[in-house]
Amino acid sequence: MGSNEQAYVQEAFDSNWVAPLGPNVNLFEKALEDYVQEDVHVAALSSGTAAIHLALELLGVTSGDLVLCQSFTFSASANPILYLGAQPVFIDSEEKTWNMSPELLEKAILDCSAKGKKPKAIVAVHLYGMPYMADEITAIGKKYNIPIIEDSAEALGSKYKGKNCSSLGDLGILSFNGNKIITTSGGGALVSKNLEHKQRAVFLATQARDNAPHYQHSVVGYNYRMSNVLAGIGRGQMEVLEERVKARRANHEFYKQHLEHISGITFLAEPEGFFSNRWLSCILLPDYETREKIRLALLEDDIESRPLWKPMHMQPVFEANLSYTNGVSENLFERGLCLPSGSNLVEEDLKRILALILKTI
Repeated sequence: MGSNEQAYVQEAFDSNWVAPLGPNVNLFEKALEDYVQEDVHVAALSSGTAAIHLALELLGVTSGDLVLCQSFTFSASANPILYLGAQPVFIDSEEKTWNMSPELLEKAILDCSAKGKKPKAIVAVHLYGMPYMADEITAIGKKYNIPIIEDSAEALGSKYKGKNCSSLGDLGILSFNGNKIITTSGGGALVSKNLEHKQRAVFLATQARDNAPHYQHSVVGYNYRMSNVLAGIGRGQMEVLEERVKARRANHEFYKQHLEHISGITFLAEPEGFFSNRWLSCILLPDYETREKIRLALLEDDIESRPLWKPMHMQPVFEANLSYTNGVSENLFERGLCLPSGSNLVEEDLKRILALILKTI
């Protein structure tokens, strides 16, 4: 937490605005809009998952539709596709950013379209804060007239060629879950350059109540709006976002400075024009055995680390889904490790982590 979160939360209590609307919600949305720029409109919601769900619905995704989704990601990128009865088609990664492969994306579009099932949307993810290849992915989306949902859940504070992540796609998604670079405890947001998208999202997120003196509903709605209390936390967190980005990037630079000279350890570099918030600091080891040796040595000393995301096309729940793979994400999952990356790590913590890795490698 920063310094003003508690004051903004107290404002909510003092004014008796604790419902999923109120001054903090409006001001948190305004702070996000000012930060992201590009004339976006933001709807503060209960989670990033809710934002993806609403984005899919705004794009008209319905039962039986195909949605192209990055495979190398957290399950929340894919689960909302199933909420609507649609089917995710998983796209593997490229090695430059670990994100969606433009080549496989186009292949999937052509294959699915040839079978009479043109995909309805694309869910592309900025993994671990590293922007995806936005020029290439955007060009493919425009070429085939398929809208892009830009999953920036891990990428607030990241930029692609000077533009903030969440402003690059047709609809953007942010997450403020407890593990994100800033948090509202639980929360998310939908980002759009279309004001009507925001207004429709807010309508659906508040149980889709029609404009009538009584409770009337013409479509199914959801309880997805962020509360005024949590938005107060968000307002305070926005004031320290740049400090959080600086801290995360400093963690990454510490690990890189002390480990990149060791044979077999590699880091994901920032391509030219890419700026990552380095939400998580990740390393690649020579093989699975080395990764596990380090992970277990850290765990034995009460230091948590984790393998990189297990690709969606390898998950039991999605094993029957169509996927376009090249082996990249499977290799990353087998060899990759997420190191401790919290914004509150101090040098003593980092040195302790480093010493154990050096002792184990």
